[in-house]
Amino acid sequence: MRRLDMYFLAPVDDNRLQANANEGDMSYQTVEYDVSDQVATIRLNRPECLNAMNRQLVDDVARAFHQANRDAQARTILFCGAGRAFCAGDDRRTHQHFVDEASAREFVDAIQQATREILFGEKIVVGAIQGWAVGGGFEWALNCDFSVWGQGARAFFPEVSLNLLVTGGITSLLPAMVGLSKAREMLLLGERYDAAALQDMGIAWRVVDDDALLTEARALASRLAMLPLHSSRAIKRVLNQVATQSIETALQLETEATVTGFLDPETTRLLQDF
Repeated sequence: MRRLDMYFLAPVDDNRLQANANEGDMSYQTVEYDVSDQVATIRLNRPECLNAMNRQLVDDVARAFHQANRDAQARTILFCGAGRAFCAGDDRRTHQHFVDEASAREFVDAIQQATREILFGEKIVVGAIQGWAVGGGFEWALNCDFSVWGQGARAFFPEVSLNLLVTGGITSLLPAMVGLSKAREMLLLGERYDAAALQDMGIAWRVVDDDALLTEARALASRLAMLPLHSSRAIKRVLNQVATQSIETALQLETEATVTGFLDPETTRLLQDF
């Protein structure tokens, strides 16, 4: 099995990250990280803007999953958001127009790095999705091994209407989940779907009352934590490798298309008007 370091675009001090993970002394600006009863919880923590994605959040998510996958006290990971939403997608207030390819590529690579940590990390990830999951937030929900959705949750992909392409390996993951025709509908038309519709499609593993969301998701994460480590981690690794054999190609092609979109001034205008 390839080590996760291979997916990183910049050198990673793995010994330092492992020590920090064991000591619990890594700090984050936009996520909360804690471990309890063998479950590492990664909580998006920008509730004032519905956990919209800025560069700091993207980097913190990648680092937090890197830590969780190496944390000796954690056997599974619970991924959730603080406040009324899981993640409302790109933060328009902090979006910048990229004037050069290098800076645009560096940003998109950071987004894809977070996905690689979620998908290719050895520990099973349970997502607890409440409120809105939009764009990149919807991508993160699909990156989870299991996603439990609150009854009031909603999701959609606005990227194409904003002159962009999805990232997060979605061009590989989504057709595998819902079929090619439905994937075209979701990506090109940007339709909005409620939790019940997402469950019918096979995207939401389970839909529960909003008030019970975290309880149900944590119960699932705890149940998965009790499974034998070798077999449960092997299942995640093999299923992801076999079911999504084209995912690395998808990540690379998504990056190229998204970089081009970010360099187009029309994208900035559409984002600001969205």
